Amino acid sequence: MPHLNISSDKAELDVPAIHHFLSTQSTWAIGIPLATVQRAIEHSLCVGGYIDGRQVAFARVVSDYATFAYLVDVYVLEEYRGRGYSKRLMEAVMAHPDLQGLRRFMLATSTAHDLYARYGFTAPLRPGTLMERYFPDIYQR
Repeated sequence: MPHLNISSDKAELDVPAIHHFLSTQSTWAIGIPLATVQRAIEHSLCVGGYIDGRQVAFARVVSDYATFAYLVDVYVLEEYRGRGYSKRLMEAVMAHPDLQGLRRFMLATSTAHDLYARYGFTAPLRPGTLMERYFPDIYQR
């Protein structure tokens, strides 16, 4: 199995490939404009996974680096799934020095509860305290 190299260096990110996946293959950001992806990356901690120089995995964290973080846009390309790469990516995210000691680390998922549970994520302990403004089809308008 090829080795997955992990990096949080934004200069290594393949932004067109990230945009392609998010805008055409994700279940959460279909139609997202390239400029929106670029702005999101600029203002986030990003982790890429690479095999032989090709980006095959990605995760993005929005954080103040002191008290709060929100994990988003996590993916492994379909042809590379089932090889443990999502676990390697999550291990890198959770070990990142800028994300230690946070009071709250959140995410939303409809399919990968088992993956995230390995890293301590649970359903909200007090769901009645959480609120959101959610526009799931915003990029398709």
